[in-house]
Amino acid sequence: MTTMSDLFDYDAELRLYNEHFRAAARVGSRDRVLDIGCGTGQTTREAARAAVDGSATGVDLSAPMLAQARRLSHDEGLRNVSYQQADAQVHRFAPAHFDLCVSRFGTMFFADPVAAFTNIGQALRPGARLVLLVWQGRDRNEWATEIPWTPTAASATPSGPDAFSLADPTGTEGILTAAGFTEVSFTDVHEPVYYGPDTAAAFDAVRRLWKVAAAESAITRLRTVLDAHRTDDGVYFDSRAWIVTARRGH
Repeated sequence: MTTMSDLFDYDAELRLYNEHFRAAARVGSRDRVLDIGCGTGQTTREAARAAVDGSATGVDLSAPMLAQARRLSHDEGLRNVSYQQADAQVHRFAPAHFDLCVSRFGTMFFADPVAAFTNIGQALRPGARLVLLVWQGRDRNEWATEIPWTPTAASATPSGPDAFSLADPTGTEGILTAAGFTEVSFTDVHEPVYYGPDTAAAFDAVRRLWKVAAAESAITRLRTVLDAHRTDDGVYFDSRAWIVTARRGH
């Protein structure tokens, strides 16, 4: 079961990516923002703070994450933010309601991506922007190639899409175009991901976030890999992602 400490680890892991993502989103003061796969709501709250005369709505499947998102939003005094527990692939959003849709690593696991993005697109007004952060290929992400882990329900679906399903620009542009989006573009983002201040903390974080084999050999290998990536500032793994932007067609 996912714990609250796991959820905070994820925001820390993506801190450097989040700076690029927030800049690309360019949330306007009057925007009505939809955040897909919002988790504990960091990106939703950031959107709400920027949309001072607008609003931000976070959508996620996880009830524990959304409960934490609501608590944090309440603690921060945000009144223009709300959350829905829903599957964005099929949820009936209010049509043509949102000015901007954002998603930080929340759209890679759609079973039918064209249908899912078509459904999301129907929630956007014509000309509304879409801003996604998605992983590039597995071979460009050390956390995927070097950490000895086994995919779980949180990281992939059986025989279905994985974290790299939107890694190919040509394929992703085809999906978004088929779903009614235009002006699709990709920006390369090259930043390390963070797993903790030292090897021990990184070991605990990885064991909580991912399923690592219990065999002594696997545990020893994990500690060795983490130690090899330890720096004076913490444990980091090289990684690359795309910021994908598009517009809802008219």
